[in-house]
Amino acid sequence: MLKKTITYKDFDGDEVSEDHFFHLSKAELIELEMSHQGGLSAALQKIVAAEDGASIIREFKKIILMSYGKRSEDGKRFVKTQALRDEFESTEAYSALFVELVTDTDSAIEFVNGVIPQNMAEEAAKVVNTDLKVIETPPEPRIITRQQFLEMGNEEVIEAQRQLANGEAEWAD
Repeated sequence: MLKKTITYKDFDGDEVSEDHFFHLSKAELIELEMSHQGGLSAALQKIVAAEDGASIIREFKKIILMSYGKRSEDGKRFVKTQALRDEFESTEAYSALFVELVTDTDSAIEFVNGVIPQNMAEEAAKVVNTDLKVIETPPEPRIITRQQFLEMGNEEVIEAQRQLANGEAEWAD
């Protein structure tokens, strides 16, 4: 669980600092991974490589709101409802956090690592490469010619089709 202190100016112009809580359960992390063909990390890598700003923003918004909630007083539950998400999204605290995460790579990495369950560090490393502090750019796609394809055996054809579907390979004339 991540406890994040967010400082912002409220609608009266007063500076306010508030603590907000974010957490993704193992089930939610798996749901995020499975909601993207090839997994979330592969999807993020493709988005970054394509310099698709709209998609980057959409994914961060999804992660922020999916992880937002309130801790129960006894510390045994982390309550997440659509009403809580809607309420948070309508605040300047959300706006300040959102701007911070999409403009500061280190903050984005810290946030993602903070919301992912502690015992899932390996999965977190797949989403964000913490050594390089950036999401890795995928390798250049393999080029497959028509002639090469015709000469492939069954297993090679299946692998080539998988690579073409995942963007790991491209057709060439």
